Amino acid sequence: MFGFDLPSLTFFAAAVPAVALVGLSKGGLGGAFALIGVPLMALVVSPVDAAAIFLPILILMDMVALYAWRKHNDRKLLLAFLPGGMVGVALGWATSAFVPPDALRFVIAVSMILFSARYFYQTYGPGAGTPVPASGHRTGPALFWGTLCGYGSFVAHAGGPPFQIYALPLKLDPKAYTGASVRFFALVNAIKVIPYVALGALDRQNLQLSVTLLPVALIATMAGAVIVRRLKPDVFYPLAYGLGLLAALKLLWDALPF
Repeated sequence: MFGFDLPSLTFFAAAVPAVALVGLSKGGLGGAFALIGVPLMALVVSPVDAAAIFLPILILMDMVALYAWRKHNDRKLLLAFLPGGMVGVALGWATSAFVPPDALRFVIAVSMILFSARYFYQTYGPGAGTPVPASGHRTGPALFWGTLCGYGSFVAHAGGPPFQIYALPLKLDPKAYTGASVRFFALVNAIKVIPYVALGALDRQNLQLSVTLLPVALIATMAGAVIVRRLKPDVFYPLAYGLGLLAALKLLWDALPF
């Protein structure tokens, strides 16, 4: 039926939850789940193979998420972030062999931890209740965080926190925020196919493994979209910052030398 030997149940015991977590993230629940996915699968295959197996799945998830969020977007956010994102992917391709991924993980983790701590202090600290105005679009920060996002997505699967650092303070409607995020990462993942093919990571075996996991990806992505559609802003934003903080702590743990 499959034309190749199915891996052991141990593989599926790690791969199915990993894909489900990433699917929930793709559906709109935030980057923390996505960051857990690849390391979880890497328990049973090499990190390179884990990333390669995930890429076709991510692209399918992107297609499902794009359909689910087709009516929601923030055009200004998408256009502001895309130039830096494309630059970041190109830099990742050019320098991934020379820049340690742990160094990038550390920088992103510390930035996101400070960013989340600031939000929770403002929201629940002594000055809680004082309105914090939404920030506006700024070309410099958009280019910086967009580049870091594209670079992190390519070399360390860590594009979510930089996107959140720039986009969450805009205080967009949750649906518009999610729609823009879905569109941005769909474009980034599509572009990443070229260097992954050039690196030889998308071989026949990994592609076949991806196919066996696609049903899990579809169900989880739609479930994530359904959940986010029912969240109000006063629930969505604390959840988004909280998941971002979890993602940052996971990145920091991966980056530290022990």
